[in-house]
Amino acid sequence: MQWQTHTVFNQPIPLNNSNLFLSDTALREAVQREDAAWDAELLASIGQQLGTAESLELGRLANANPPELLRYDASGERLDDVRFHPAWHLLMQGLFANRVHNLPWQEDRRRGSFVARAARFILHAQVEAGTLCPVTMTFAATPLLLQSLPSAFSDWTKPLLSDRYDAHLQPAGQKRGLLIGMGMTEKQGGSDVLTNTTRAEPVGSPGPGEAYRLVGHKWFYSVPQSDGHLVLAQAKGGLSCFLVPRFLPDGQRNAVRLERLKDKLGNRSNASSEAEFCDALGWLLGDEGEGVRQILKMGAMTRFDCALGSHGLMRRALSVALYHAHQRQAFGKNLIDQPLMRQVLGRMALQLEGQTALLFRLARAWEAQGDERERAFCRLMTPAAKFNVCKAGIPFVAEAMEVLGGIGYCEESELPRLYREMPVNSIWEGSGNIMCLDVLRVLAKQPGVIEMLSGEFEEVKGQNRHFDRAWRQLAQRLRKLNEADGRAITRQLYRLATGAQLLRHASVPTAEAWCQMMLDPRGDAQVAEKCLSDVLLRATGGIG
Repeated sequence: MQWQTHTVFNQPIPLNNSNLFLSDTALREAVQREDAAWDAELLASIGQQLGTAESLELGRLANANPPELLRYDASGERLDDVRFHPAWHLLMQGLFANRVHNLPWQEDRRRGSFVARAARFILHAQVEAGTLCPVTMTFAATPLLLQSLPSAFSDWTKPLLSDRYDAHLQPAGQKRGLLIGMGMTEKQGGSDVLTNTTRAEPVGSPGPGEAYRLVGHKWFYSVPQSDGHLVLAQAKGGLSCFLVPRFLPDGQRNAVRLERLKDKLGNRSNASSEAEFCDALGWLLGDEGEGVRQILKMGAMTRFDCALGSHGLMRRALSVALYHAHQRQAFGKNLIDQPLMRQVLGRMALQLEGQTALLFRLARAWEAQGDERERAFCRLMTPAAKFNVCKAGIPFVAEAMEVLGGIGYCEESELPRLYREMPVNSIWEGSGNIMCLDVLRVLAKQPGVIEMLSGEFEEVKGQNRHFDRAWRQLAQRLRKLNEADGRAITRQLYRLATGAQLLRHASVPTAEAWCQMMLDPRGDAQVAEKCLSDVLLRATGGIG
């Protein structure tokens, strides 16, 4: 006798084979608005390729098969290498081919290249986030290295600016493309790098570009397979920044010992290690005692990438939830037609509308560093964006998971991986309190920053009562900064900057709904049905 226990129906098919760029109306408009319209055709091609089932499977495989530390070779010699699944290397090849690691640093770069690169970063984040860690560090380190490469490493310039990913274990000068990692934090200090104990002694004459011997450790030695690391160590003149290559100029392995790989909550495709320096050689970048200043130049860029990466993960979570809600029926209607579900999804889509507008305004500011006002906007809003976007990502993905219900909680869904991935961006490159302290420091010490804010917000004054009230309240707080108010100030700064962008560029219903949702002290106001229809349509265009 043949048994048939049930028929499978009302089970939505997974989201794949969609165009990640063309389905995101807010992203397309931001790219057009912020001077990167020239990249739209390529972004559409990238979005189509990344949205395929094959690309999404590469992301799953890279995380299901995490890297492995190889401390010794077959003959017992120290190897200190890391083995990755082939999916990792394919994903890295795509990132390099799309120049996510160096687009704005090209000699023939076009206006808007920082914006175009931000869009490419967000698209890749929706497929696999671990590969973005080596890419963002390489991106942030490249301008410093191009400016101050020691003479012994002059052959690094060409591979730093190439579009080739090269995973071979050999000296950097012989490779077609390079990865740069960072080694800053130690066991006793974490974000307080001034407590670092790793010490550096000059081999010969001290000074910029000269070789030093390093002895010490790093609690997080990011991307240990990198061709070189930027490392903080204590020299006679104070905390200093060194380029520590994997291979020395004579081809010998540097004395950097990998102790173990971190067993992390998420970000499992990416290798994070603990390392010890046993008279390792490093070359001083800048002057002794300038290590924090050198690292901060790069840290600001990687902080911006943290916000971009979290936004990309949130966008993917919303896309998965929307695609499910359009197919799944409950209580006689599709989920998307249930009033409560429309409110949930509409508010999520509205939240991403605001994030997209602010992040791409910030990308434009990063490109215009010669302008004093833009530089001040960038310096203030980068930590504010990292704090707010990265914090918002964790409950956002959890909400998307609820849309799918039990299916979303199971590992066959993408959402558990997105959920585990979220906290790293909030922690890495300075956790929430560090970002808020940085915002307060800029407000207190950066010349012209209050005037810049007034200029940004006064332009849209009078268009929305929630915005006007919030700006008056923040202006009062800014007259007497209190560290205990750091989170509230940072949160309100971000919301006002986002609201200003929407009041300038979004439709009136969208801007008003966002301001009511985010700036009304009563909170949790319903989004009007007309705005819901518009914002949900913008969030789903082309999905499927």
